[in-house]
Amino acid sequence: MAVFTHSTLSLGFLFMLITISSPVSAQLSVSFYGNTCPSVFDTVRSAVRSTIDREARMGASLLRMHFHDCFVSGCDGGILLEDFGSFVGEQTVRANNNSIRGYEVIDNIKTQVDRACGGSVVSCADILAIAARDSVVELGGPSYSVPVGRRDARTADRNGANSDLVGPTEDLDNRIIEKFSNKGFSVREMVALSGAHTIGQARCVQFRDRIYSETNIDSSFATSLQANCPRDIGNGDNNLAPLDPQSPNRFGNNYFQALINKRGLLHSDQVLFNGGSTDSIVTMYSNDADAFSTDFANAMVKMGSLSPLTGTQGEVRVNCRRIN
Repeated sequence: MAVFTHSTLSLGFLFMLITISSPVSAQLSVSFYGNTCPSVFDTVRSAVRSTIDREARMGASLLRMHFHDCFVSGCDGGILLEDFGSFVGEQTVRANNNSIRGYEVIDNIKTQVDRACGGSVVSCADILAIAARDSVVELGGPSYSVPVGRRDARTADRNGANSDLVGPTEDLDNRIIEKFSNKGFSVREMVALSGAHTIGQARCVQFRDRIYSETNIDSSFATSLQANCPRDIGNGDNNLAPLDPQSPNRFGNNYFQALINKRGLLHSDQVLFNGGSTDSIVTMYSNDADAFSTDFANAMVKMGSLSPLTGTQGEVRVNCRRIN
């Protein structure tokens, strides 16, 4: 099968190709807002472009927020609900607290979309899904179709957020593969989605143990990180380092090349290339950027279709942070 990227295909044909090759929920459709808010995709794209022009890192943050939304009870905007009164959401669980960022960006896009639509027509979950795709494209990654029609959850799932999201210190065989498999993803799809770490940064507290204690790491790479991430806990915990040391703000396959060179920042990154079952997939993606782009795009369409609320389920929030 031929491999395509957004640079070799017309945008419309790529949408058709990925929609055909990656089945999604029949209740979601790219044309869902065709009558109620036909400008939604253009509005979100423009807002994301402006945001990334101001801060390139925000693109990775929006992509990660979408992932953390979908992997907990499906793509329902649950991650956007903040603690309020007796309601306790997902934002303060270990995987999200002081880590997920960009909530104000989604608020701003929601305001622009509502203005363009003449009211609160588009769900926050759909806005997040579109913004994640547009972030990938703005940073040089592949485009893909985003079927819409999701509704927003009225509840959050803290237990799911604590159990389902992959942590930075987890191992491959008994944790990461299992968590992706539980969501219906193959091992190859898991590796492709892990390639989202071609963009973005991580905090010192997430990789400290690796750079001081692990042996499957390039020594010069570890030393270069130690200067900004002291050994003592509490000292420099929030200092940042790029997940892809070569091009943290440009989407590509350098992440996989870094893994082969033992320059994965997180333990959960490097285990993808550590003598295990995913070594061959990492090697393939490191040598074939087009294969990675195509697999990533298809896996993102699949991820965006995880257990959406549709029809009369849930609601369309007026404020993404509060239940109506």
